[in-house]
Amino acid sequence: MQPIQASALGVVAIMLAGCHSMESRPVEPYAMVTLAEEKYFVAPGCQDEQCDDVRVSSLEFPTSEALTRELRARLVALAGLDGGDEGVEARRVTWERFANDFFAQARESGVSSPQAGASSAVLEADVVSRHDDLLVLELNSYTYFSGQAHGLPATRYLVIDEREARIVEPGEMITPGREGDFQAALREAHQRWSRESDREAGFAANWPFTPSDNIAPMEEGWQVKYDVYDIAPYAEGQPVLTIPRQALNGIAKPRFVAR
Repeated sequence: MQPIQASALGVVAIMLAGCHSMESRPVEPYAMVTLAEEKYFVAPGCQDEQCDDVRVSSLEFPTSEALTRELRARLVALAGLDGGDEGVEARRVTWERFANDFFAQARESGVSSPQAGASSAVLEADVVSRHDDLLVLELNSYTYFSGQAHGLPATRYLVIDEREARIVEPGEMITPGREGDFQAALREAHQRWSRESDREAGFAANWPFTPSDNIAPMEEGWQVKYDVYDIAPYAEGQPVLTIPRQALNGIAKPRFVAR
């Protein structure tokens, strides 16, 4: 199937879904169309059984080239490669450039034995929530360089205002002057999370609360996701703290709390 045909079918499917939903709920006139974007790169010239590779599973916005470029730039920056695309204008960021930067850094690591395994990078963008004309994406990166004990994951939420077709920065969702109250509510969420898990007595001392603004305005409240080593050891993965809707009264702007 040609790309243009896939795009047309995607738009038709969304229109039909919208018509069907009119019977049960109001139509959302601002809903933005998203298309899947898949890329796969293998290190040039590799003839080995295992080759360094890069996998991309992202999204495109057919009606907003600017959003597509910005999403790509933020996803690439999340991987945090030395000498990579961080700081480069979004319009100049490409998946090919990221792959070449990754392969170059993999070569510089100096480890190439079969036992060490191949280097690999994964970039993903997924829709995790959609409500009140807000589209919430979760951006994930995972990089592993041959010889490392384990790979390094990283996550960042991206909130898009579908009414204005633009990215909403975390600070825009908090009522001015209430930033400290937000961090206090997040600290309480951290304490609840700590109590709910059976951990050693010294866990809190070794892994204290850390402020964050990685906010996802979900329907049940705000989620804040941490990277490995932020508030817990690698083995615990990426903890997610939840601030319930009632705790956000006066802290969150009404626009960013589900009705």
